[in-house]
Amino acid sequence: MHWSQLHTILWLRWRLTRNQWARHGQLNAVITLVVAALLSFVGVMGGLVGLLVAIFALPKASPGVLLGVWDGTVGAFLLFWCVGIVSELQRSEAIDIGKMLHLPVSMKGLFFVNYLASHVTSSIIFFVPWMIGLSIGLAVSRGPAMLLLLPLSLAFVFMLTAWTYHLRGWLLTLMQNPRRYRMIVGTIGLVLLLLSQLPNLIFTARDRHQPRPSARQMSPEEIQKDTTLHRNREERAFSMFLWAHNVVPPLWVGNGAMHLARGGVWPAVLGTAGAFGLAGLGLSRAYKSTRRFYEGRSIKAKTRRKKQVVLTGRTLLERTLPGVPDEAAAMALAFFRSMTRATEVKMAVASNLLWLVIFGGMFFFRRSGSGGAGAQPFVATGAVVLPFFGMSQLLLNHFGFDRAGFRALILSPVPRWQILLGKNLAALPFTMGIGLTLLLIATVAMHIPALVVLAACLQFLTAFLLLSMFGNVISPLLPVRVAPGSLKPTKQPVTTTLLLIFCHLFSSTMLASVFVPPVAGRLFARAGWLPAAPMSLLFSAIELGLLVILYSLSLPHLGNLLQHREKEVLRIVTQDVE
Repeated sequence: MHWSQLHTILWLRWRLTRNQWARHGQLNAVITLVVAALLSFVGVMGGLVGLLVAIFALPKASPGVLLGVWDGTVGAFLLFWCVGIVSELQRSEAIDIGKMLHLPVSMKGLFFVNYLASHVTSSIIFFVPWMIGLSIGLAVSRGPAMLLLLPLSLAFVFMLTAWTYHLRGWLLTLMQNPRRYRMIVGTIGLVLLLLSQLPNLIFTARDRHQPRPSARQMSPEEIQKDTTLHRNREERAFSMFLWAHNVVPPLWVGNGAMHLARGGVWPAVLGTAGAFGLAGLGLSRAYKSTRRFYEGRSIKAKTRRKKQVVLTGRTLLERTLPGVPDEAAAMALAFFRSMTRATEVKMAVASNLLWLVIFGGMFFFRRSGSGGAGAQPFVATGAVVLPFFGMSQLLLNHFGFDRAGFRALILSPVPRWQILLGKNLAALPFTMGIGLTLLLIATVAMHIPALVVLAACLQFLTAFLLLSMFGNVISPLLPVRVAPGSLKPTKQPVTTTLLLIFCHLFSSTMLASVFVPPVAGRLFARAGWLPAAPMSLLFSAIELGLLVILYSLSLPHLGNLLQHREKEVLRIVTQDVE
């Protein structure tokens, strides 16, 4: 690609960005520029802090300390990088290659422009200047040989970004099969989350099942034997730890820093060469997969015969809900069927189930016997409230997942308040299943009494009505289109993003009111008036009754709000923002 072509492409990208800013208003452009300036300032300060830390705090540090510093840096960078991957698995292209194929430009040039532009992320801005400053500072304070850490750390970043880009390009080729693509999108995020917590679960389980006896219970010979055994176990673990630094690519940076502090340069040189080699392999594979995709050779067409299943009896959409109007019941059942098939809902539910496995396992491993009676009501309330934090994107954005299907709701003659009621009822089974499962685990682990469990069930309904009512307000006022196959909203004005962040924080604060019944029961019990469990149940019933009345009164008015805003909601949830 000639320089004039690259200059034209970059100018085109800049004009598209300016047009987006102009469409969203001057305020959003100013906020975006301020955020970009703050990120740049943080990056510069990170490099300066790394330089000062290396010069003044690490000139006489031992090789083990340098190993820990660089391992901590790499670990923090990988943590933030994995969070970015989970939030945006699909590759975002700065330049749409498909629209440039008819122009006499090189695909390699477009590919490298997109590669560089897609990795201008907060993780790179925060950690790369820190690594550069730390490497230069160590070279100043400990000798020029430490300067080899600079290409080693940059090679590590290059390797990570190249294979991440290849992963995202591979997912892009799977978009022609939406079912398989969305399944992989959800699975990768959950696997990364589980792997990040797996060491904690393993160590917690090991500490629980292999407790060390107290020194008072052992003779001097047993104490010496146990000390020797423990020291040998630690030495073996440390040897395995050092061996892992020779074979695991992300640990090559710390391994190079440790050996450079000891006077050896070959581990850093070999690590740099290996990282650059792996990075080149990943980038070449990413380019080949991208080229195959745009040449139409990525996925072979396959024909499958669909088995016809004869259904007997009534289908789900033909059923009714007791006490619910027929139109609202039909809407609720249709929304429920749509949510059971939506990848976004499966990802939200699976993430809650994953946290259930993580925290439930840690809870069982750390707890033995029954907990304190005073903590039981709060644990039960926390168990039924916890699912709402993971399901808030579904409860506070009713129509963002409908996308083009929202047109059917506008054209339907159903009263708008019944649409909101149907949306709320459709989300109830998902949150209820997770909440009751958590409550069951807490009940078994802490032997929670039946009255406290019943009060927690009422508190779950209170929290559900509270967030449903708040979601009925937010959804028409701040609708956000969610990209298919993910939980990430599409591009939107910065002001809308800030308002949504505030609304999510406010919804979390609203859930604190659900803890009023257990707090009241605890106060009554301390005062010696009545037991805590019956009072918590009584206040839970009163709070639920008030929320039912308030929810019923708010539905007609919020239905009118939706009818007034439905055209704007349709425009936002159906437009595909570039």
